[in-house]
Amino acid sequence: MSGTAVAAASAAGAGPFPTLVSPEWLMVNLGSVKLLDASWALPNAGRDVVAEHMAERIPTARFFDVERIADPESQLPHMLPSEAQFAAAADALGISGEDAVVVYDSAGLFSAPRAWWTWHVFGHPKVAVLDGGLPAWKAAGGEVDTSPVDQAALHAPAEALRNPPAATRYKACLDAAQVRSWQQVLDNVSSRAEQVADARPEARWRGEAPEPRPGLKLGHIPGSRSLPFASLLLDGRMKPREELAAAFEAAGVDLSQPLVCSCGTGTTACILALAAQQVQPGTQVAIYDGSWSEWGQLPGVPVATGSGGGGDGDS
Repeated sequence: MSGTAVAAASAAGAGPFPTLVSPEWLMVNLGSVKLLDASWALPNAGRDVVAEHMAERIPTARFFDVERIADPESQLPHMLPSEAQFAAAADALGISGEDAVVVYDSAGLFSAPRAWWTWHVFGHPKVAVLDGGLPAWKAAGGEVDTSPVDQAALHAPAEALRNPPAATRYKACLDAAQVRSWQQVLDNVSSRAEQVADARPEARWRGEAPEPRPGLKLGHIPGSRSLPFASLLLDGRMKPREELAAAFEAAGVDLSQPLVCSCGTGTTACILALAAQQVQPGTQVAIYDGSWSEWGQLPGVPVATGSGGGGDGDS
């Protein structure tokens, strides 16, 4: 079991709700949590995560569609929806504000932290990520459900979001302090009031490898630090706390200071945010929601390349 995941002995109702839980913990507490499969894949990955969910899932899990439970008007990938839209999706998922929620994904630890952050940023107090996701669950001997999926229930959350009702049972309240816009990030390039950590592979941060989405500039936000999300994981699970702390330190990130996390689309940035909470619970972390899919196409914003943190590009 990962050194950061909460042990099975911790009951879902005992003490502060964890942010990361082990398969053993989930086996003990499966009946007292609402479980969400938040699997998502890059467009060039060749995967169909909906089909994967339909084929097998942890018992009782509903599908949390990261791509569609998002702002339907935005041209950017899976940007945060409005409070009303998210509340409508929560209602369709059958989740109340009092429920304990556990999210997982079929890759191990990839997109589930994005779902964790989304619930957290909308004010849900009890939400955790399953460390290692479906692979770790199966490796620990957990059962999987292969029965047919109700198609109406599968797509109901995203469909409800498109036309949210005037009143919802779930009450979402966006904490704007946990979200950064491109303008805020641009202002920070000059002020350096907040640290910025980039979760993309280092070659993409340097501008030496192509982006998976066409038409984007190559490089990084000036002043940002490279902290690839994969450096925080081991065999699809979060590394022990001491190793996470060392990774942040090696990247030049001080978790006692405000931190903004970025990546390609605002997904793996949330792995950094989740890891920061394992090292220093309650640390101040925000996500640049548009991330490089937005910054990389904006005209006139500075772009740095190579290992330098300054604005050595200005395209």
